Amino acid sequence: MNKSRRLCHLLLRFLAFGATLSGVIVMVTSHERSAFITLSSEVKYTNSSSLKYFVIANSVVTVYGFLVLFLPPRSLLWRLVVVLDLVLMMLLMSSFSAALAIAEVAKKGNSYAAWLPICDLVPKFCNQVQGALIAGFVAIIIYMILLLHSIHNAIDPLLLRKY
Repeated sequence: MNKSRRLCHLLLRFLAFGATLSGVIVMVTSHERSAFITLSSEVKYTNSSSLKYFVIANSVVTVYGFLVLFLPPRSLLWRLVVVLDLVLMMLLMSSFSAALAIAEVAKKGNSYAAWLPICDLVPKFCNQVQGALIAGFVAIIIYMILLLHSIHNAIDPLLLRKY
């Protein structure tokens, strides 16, 4: 891999690492206490299994992204990285989808199931979840670009490389 490609690849990996890490940090710090007349409750990301799944998946991808940053450029492990990029991108997409569905129910409720929206009661929590979801979406986009870049570098699509 020449220097400009390597630099571009490292930059993308660092951005993906930052996006997943920020998604985890913002989601983990999202909590708010709500009081309605005499009832008081605290809303946290741990109250929803979908939001916990989002945090766990993004944490796994963050650790993976950190480890791949230190992989030598001429290593044979780059072919494995292509497969792992694909698997972890799918993990990110599934956790993002699950968290987005719960965030949508929290924001708008569901009249058919008689679920009331809670974002009017806990706006700080909903804003933090929205920020974490934006970071997760950015991470997915970056991992898509990384996957295409890794495929191009590890598997020569036109078989033009001469050995």
